[in-house]
Parts: sequence; C-alpha cells; structure tokens
Amino acid sequence: MGHRYLIQHSAGSGKSNSIAWTGHQLIDIEKDGAKIFDSVIVVTDRRNLDRQIKETIKHFAQVSATVGHADHSGDLRRFLRDGKKIIITTVQKFPFILDDIGNEHRESKFAIIIDEAHSSQGGRTAAKMNIALSEDGADEEEESTEDKIIRIMDARKMLPNASYFAFTATPKNKTLEIFGEAFPAGDKVKHRPFDSYTMKQAIQEGFILDVLKNYTPVNSYYRLMKKVEDDPEFDSKKAQKKLRRYVESHEHAIREKAEIMVDHFHEQVLAKRKIGGQARAMIITSGILRAIQYFHAFQDYLNEIKSPYKAIVAFSGEHEYGGVKVTEASMNGFPSSKIEDFIEADPYRFLVVADKFQTGYDQPLLHTMYVDKQLSGIKAVQTLSRLNRAHPLKYDTFVLDFMNDVDTIQKAFADYYRTTILSEETDPNKLHDLKSALDGAQVYSAGQIDQFVELFLANAAREKLDPILDACVATYLADLDEDGQVNFKGNAKAFVRTYGFLSAVLPYNNPAWEKLSILLNCLIPKLPAPKEEDLSKGLIETIDMDSYRVEKQLSIDIALADADAEIEPVPTLGGGHKPEPELDKLSNIIKAFNEQFGNIDWKDGDKIRKVIAEEIPAKVSSDKAYQNAMKHSDRQNARIEHDKALQRVVVDLLADHAELFKQFSDNPAFKKWLADSNFAATYNAPSAAQELA
Repeated sequence: MGHRYLIQHSAGSGKSNSIAWTGHQLIDIEKDGAKIFDSVIVVTDRRNLDRQIKETIKHFAQVSATVGHADHSGDLRRFLRDGKKIIITTVQKFPFILDDIGNEHRESKFAIIIDEAHSSQGGRTAAKMNIALSEDGADEEEESTEDKIIRIMDARKMLPNASYFAFTATPKNKTLEIFGEAFPAGDKVKHRPFDSYTMKQAIQEGFILDVLKNYTPVNSYYRLMKKVEDDPEFDSKKAQKKLRRYVESHEHAIREKAEIMVDHFHEQVLAKRKIGGQARAMIITSGILRAIQYFHAFQDYLNEIKSPYKAIVAFSGEHEYGGVKVTEASMNGFPSSKIEDFIEADPYRFLVVADKFQTGYDQPLLHTMYVDKQLSGIKAVQTLSRLNRAHPLKYDTFVLDFMNDVDTIQKAFADYYRTTILSEETDPNKLHDLKSALDGAQVYSAGQIDQFVELFLANAAREKLDPILDACVATYLADLDEDGQVNFKGNAKAFVRTYGFLSAVLPYNNPAWEKLSILLNCLIPKLPAPKEEDLSKGLIETIDMDSYRVEKQLSIDIALADADAEIEPVPTLGGGHKPEPELDKLSNIIKAFNEQFGNIDWKDGDKIRKVIAEEIPAKVSSDKAYQNAMKHSDRQNARIEHDKALQRVVVDLLADHAELFKQFSDNPAFKKWLADSNFAATYNAPSAAQELA
C-alpha cells in the first residue's frame, strides 16, 4: 500500500483496455486470504475518455453490479455502500464527489488509476482528493491555522492507504518525478516508468500507424507592399510576428490553402480509396476565428466544385463573426454533442477544429491532417497522434503542414518514441533561492503573510482578503521599477509552480513555503504587467498583400532515433527582463519579411524543381565525407558534413543553374529550407534520390 506506478502507454494502442484490465486485476488481488484493495477508482481528465473507459470496463466486467460510474455528487458514497468495486469518474467531478465520503471510508484501501496522469494529478485537485480519501482526515475539533497548514501539506503527498497507477502516453517531467521509479545514475537520481508500451513497439506490432510517414511541409511565399507615402518606424520583432499573422489569416491566403486541402483530399485520398473510401480529414487551426474562416472557405469551395461532401467546425463558446453571434451548433446545423457521430457519416468528411478533438479523440477513419497551427513538444505529439488509430482498411496516414518544419516535429516525437526518462530530480534548494529573492523585493511582510493565510484558511470573505493583497500591489507598483516588477512576478510564478509540484514528493514539510504559496496564488492574478507601449501599433493599416502562394515540398518519412529519451526536470528559474524594442523603418521591415519567406518566381520552375528533387539529393548522397559521417558518426556531425557537401554541389551547378545558385547564396530562408529538406531526405537513406523521383 502507498506505492506509485507509472505506465508509459502509447496513444491509440489500447490504453483503455489496459486500464480496464488493470482495474479488474487489482480488485481481485489477495494477500493472506484478504483483498488488498476495497475499491478501485479510475480517474480520467476528459469526458470522451471518461465514456470510453466506462464502456471498456463494463465489457470486461463479468458482473455489471461491480462497476459504478460516478456522474453526480453523492454517487461515490452510494457506490461504496452498495459494494461497487470499480468506480469511474472524471477529475473534474472527483473533488466534489469526495466531499461526500464519510469517515467510515477513510480507513478503506484504495487503488487509484489515473489516466493521462500529468493533467489530473496537479495542485489543489490532488490535495482535495487525498484529504477525502485519507484515513487521517480532519479532526472534529476546531483546527488552528498551523494545523490546517500541516494538513494541506500532508494531503498533497501520496496517501499511505492508496496505491497509484498512472497511465500516460507522453509523461512530463512532473509525472516522472511523482510516479516514476527512482534509480541512481552517477551523482544524479533519475526516474523512469515502471512499465512501458512504447510508440515504437505499438507501431511494430500493428496496433497504431506511424503518423510521421508521408509528412509533407508546405512553404508559403508572399510579398507585402507599403501603401503609405511616408516611412514610419515600428518595433521590428513585433512587426514581423504581426505581419505573419496578417498574411496567414488574410482571406486570400485562407481561401488558397482551403482549395489546396480540398483538392488534395479529393485527388489523393478519395480517388485512391483510402480506408476503403471512408477516409476523413482534420484541419488544425490556430484559433476560433481562423477555424470559422476555414469552415466558410471549405463550404464555399466545395459548393463551387459541386462536391457532395461537407465540413464540420468545432470550437468552444459563442463568438462574433461578420457582425453575427455564432456557435459551432449554429454553423453546423446540429448539436455539438452530435459532432463525433456526424463526422462518421456522409456527407461530412472534413473536421475543422480550434483546440478541440486534438487530444483523446479516437476516430480510426481519420486518415489525413492539414495543419495550419504552430505545434511543438507534447502538443505536437498529441495532435498528430489523432491519425494513428488502426482500421482494417487503413494502411497509411498523411500530414500536410503549413506552419511547422521537419526538425520541430522530429524533436517533439523523439522524446516519446521509446521510453522517456527524467534526467535528474528537481532541486528543492531552488525554492530557498526563489523565496529569498521574493522576500528581498519587500512587496509583502511576514505579518501580511500570516494575516492573509489565517483569514484565507478560515474561509473569510473577499472584503477581508482584498485589502491585504491590494496593499501588496500598491507596494509592487510604487517601489519596483519595470525590471523589478518583471523579476518579482516571474519569481512568484516560478515559486508557485515549483512548490506546487515539490510539495507532493518532498519527504518533509515546510510551513513557510506553504504560507507563501497561498499568498502568491492569490496575489499573482492581481499584479499588473509592466505597462508596455506597443511600438508596432498601426502597422497593419500601412501595408497590403501584393501576392501569396504556397508550394508543397517533398513528402518525408521522419525517422526517430532508436534510443530512450531523457527530459529535463521542472524548471525553477524565474524573473527576467523586458526586451528592448528594436525600431526600424517600415520599408526595411517589409523588405526583411519578404526576403525571409521567399517569393521566388523561377524562370524555369519545372526544371529547377527536378534539380532539387533528383539531382541534388543524388549528388549529396554520393559524397564520400557525408557517407562516412552517416556510417561512423552521430546525426549532428552528419549534418555538418551534409551542409558542406550541399555547398559543393550547388557551386558545381553554377554554370547551368545560376538562378538556383543565386537564391542559395543570397536568400537565407531558401538556403535553410533546401538544407533542411535535403538532409531529411538523404540522412541514412541511400535510395532517397529514387524515392524523391
């Protein structure tokens, strides 16, 4: 009892079955003739997973009376009283449900199975869950403030009367440190999962598909022009970001990309009978407005080409578009709850999403993904993994990416292809440093901390709490300059983040840290950000888009290293400083933007594309130094030799292809793209030239 187990289980490869099987195995385990666990509680953090696991567990159950699904407050108490052995609930409901558990259940022994542990085992939810389950619950007599502080800290730790079984496909550093197995490695202590069913193994055994095969980046080329006579100055860094957003959300750009997606789906997915002609596509957008724009562009173009198919849009809440309030239900013509059902039936083939259905969505008919949103890290893995579900007629997947490059996606997946290991434990001494820096700013006093915490734990009204916080805010504004404010707020966020995590794993309590954490959690939202003049304001009104086009690059099979990956511990750094604006003239900003993103109009485009696709990869692949580096060195050194070989090849092409040589020499964006795509196509792939052809 009281143990923790982390299972790294790849997404889409039967995790729900594994959780169901684990629950039924745990409830039957005996020691000395007695059951080890009185109840197994399965906690999920998303409603669609909640339903999925509920159904899966019921299929496993021989007697349905042993399984309960806690939908409402009071259900859990009733299930325990009625002898339900496996209880399923969501983390959102869990803390409120547990408020109803009586003292008689605090002596019970629990197995807690947590699905996607990194999101369901954090901060206050975990503390509330543990208080409710603990056999050492709050005493009937009135507690002092210090008693409450100690109880809160104890509650965050793993309970002695519960064992935890945490499942996740993408373990974060926090998850590994809380639930993973510690093992010595030189002068460090690392953490690893208790067991793993890796992405690599699941792909090899056919449970999921490899979504990194047929990954195709798309380059955007556009030219902006100045439409005002004068040449005003703007903050160049902010201006570049605004220009990119302006271009990519421009009605012309959205329409052109929508046409590319629709045409590709009809010609390469439907025409080739992917998944027996049942294939669906998901369009990943960067926000709700962009999703609405895409939905209308899709519908308009599908009608124009007289396609029998339609799109569905998915986003949360009500938003104004074209002067009208819209919801996904009003745009789709059916309730939001029916989206998952409707996308499985014709005429619906395209699902346009804004932060919905990117995690936990299990739809085997998804074959193609069109990405128009920047992705990295866990988010990239979770999003692209929507395509990996197996289907009897599904043999491949396809990703067309308008926003990300191969290196970014490869780096994101590399951490989770094999077993993920935490490189070292978080250093609790960093909290001493952060607290010292925060105390030194003198925004609060020890007396204010004690007074605030006492009122807070006594459930005092906001009218009593706010004056203390407001006094701290007044000091923050009056006594700290801009850099001081940035430092204090950054350190405060770092302290809350780090302490919230370490309080669950440290073997000792520190009441001073807990008190400061309580104050800072309430103070941070009240601290205004330093006033910062927007030196790029008015930029969009001074420019117009002269041209826009996109160009699909070579499809790439992104290879991942066959080795366990190590991730860094929870960051404990705070503070910082406000970057100084870099002013530049509008004409220079537009020139730099146009140069960065190309806008190359080749005189003989077909011939150049053939040289890039066939001749250059073949010549670079045959370079002896590059071949030797691929055989006997690591990826980094191979990249160095590749770039040298590419330089030599392009120089040799000068006589026949001066235009290509000029772009390679004068256009950094083109040079980087050519080097990145050619390396991805040739690294450890001797037949790359034939495949590209």
